[in-house]
Amino acid sequence: MIKKTTVFVSGQFNVLHPGHLRLFRFAKEQGDRLIVGVTSDKIAGVAAYIPEELRLDGVKSNVYVDEAFIINENIRKIIAKIKPDIIVKGKEYEREKNPEMDAISEYGGKLIFSSGEVLFSSVDLIRREFQNQETKYISKPYAYMERHEISGQKVIDIISNFSHLKVAVIGDLIIDEYITCQSLGMSQEDPSIVVTPIDSIKFVGGAGIVAAHAASMGANVDFFSIAGNDEEFEFAGKKLKEFGVNAHLLVDQSRPTTIKKRYRSKGKTLLRVSRLHEAAISLEYQAQLFIKLSKLMPSIDLLVFSDFNYGCLPQPLVDKLILKAKESKVYIAADSQSSSQVGNIARFKGVDLITPTEYEARISTRNREDGLVVLAEQLRNEVQCNTVILKMGEEGLLIYTKTDGEDSWTTDRIEALNNMPKDTAGAGDSLLISAAMALACRATSWEAACIGAVAAAVQVGQVGNSPILPKQVLEGFE
Repeated sequence: MIKKTTVFVSGQFNVLHPGHLRLFRFAKEQGDRLIVGVTSDKIAGVAAYIPEELRLDGVKSNVYVDEAFIINENIRKIIAKIKPDIIVKGKEYEREKNPEMDAISEYGGKLIFSSGEVLFSSVDLIRREFQNQETKYISKPYAYMERHEISGQKVIDIISNFSHLKVAVIGDLIIDEYITCQSLGMSQEDPSIVVTPIDSIKFVGGAGIVAAHAASMGANVDFFSIAGNDEEFEFAGKKLKEFGVNAHLLVDQSRPTTIKKRYRSKGKTLLRVSRLHEAAISLEYQAQLFIKLSKLMPSIDLLVFSDFNYGCLPQPLVDKLILKAKESKVYIAADSQSSSQVGNIARFKGVDLITPTEYEARISTRNREDGLVVLAEQLRNEVQCNTVILKMGEEGLLIYTKTDGEDSWTTDRIEALNNMPKDTAGAGDSLLISAAMALACRATSWEAACIGAVAAAVQVGQVGNSPILPKQVLEGFE
């Protein structure tokens, strides 16, 4: 277990002004957990002109504060109880006698004086970017729905059946960290932009968010992956539990949990930095994953491969799991992402649904010339799947699927439904799982693609990966 550094701040906090926010920000930067003590009405006396409960609520609402409580006894006793590693006080107290000094020195703690630095951005406003989820910019696919006789009630019925599904997701776990920066200007030494970090927020990404989407939309979900023995592993385990996912994370001491950092300023990404290990997992871990999933296979309805090509899904493991799933008549979906890395969606032979981008499809088929329908047919032949949903970014989706006749195949298109996207990361993950769950509920390929397209539109309407709710998808059809 990695030891967490606790930081403590205390005060009256009648009105949280910018000085307090700077102090809290500085204090949180010194450790992992910030605890704030709010002086009670009784101890503060006339200095407290706002009731203690209202002052406490104000402190608790701050994004930097992990825990806050009312102080009703001597500060030395409080410090002796919680034993913070660091206590932070404003710079104005540095030349005064501080009772905290004696208390903290008894166990080797540290007292720091700082009022924090001046920043010209509010962290609460910055965090709002990650909390707001816009659905008003989603266009309704009415023409497509009319062509395939898809009613609003039919969509409601399909999504309501998600709660009856048992889903297994296997693939690469990724932690996405968004670091919001303030621009300081251009370097005078070389043509570089200079920034200072203001705030950071982490999300579960990769195959982890695929599992979280499924759980959020009502399914019973088991997630299988590999992680390192690090803070990101602990973060992922905690968040997946909160999302209602049964996570089976094998710890591999030889590799870190994959983390992707995005440095952003004014709503735009400046730079991406990834820490990862791309080598295939060992035979030992492959065997462990296969055993765990094999035991579960007879009871599941849907198996999803979410492949980011970071080594969690070596070919022998994929082949064995597909064979096992087919023996149990489990519906199978797969996605293999190739952005900064190179993958091959065609290696998931025998699955029912694949959702590649046009770029990924051309890499897998080594076809850079033919049209989209020919490309989809070539990929379908290689994989021997029933449905191909080709993701084309701003141009929407191309659906290529089997119709009534055994050898009859048809195509259609759904335009991109969100005309004001905030963050395209994660759109494919939400499309994959929502379309796959619909198909596992016996929806048609046309219905599944429609639900997947709306789910993707919902996802790109927010910054960062957050599990999608059924009501958000249904709003896209209203």
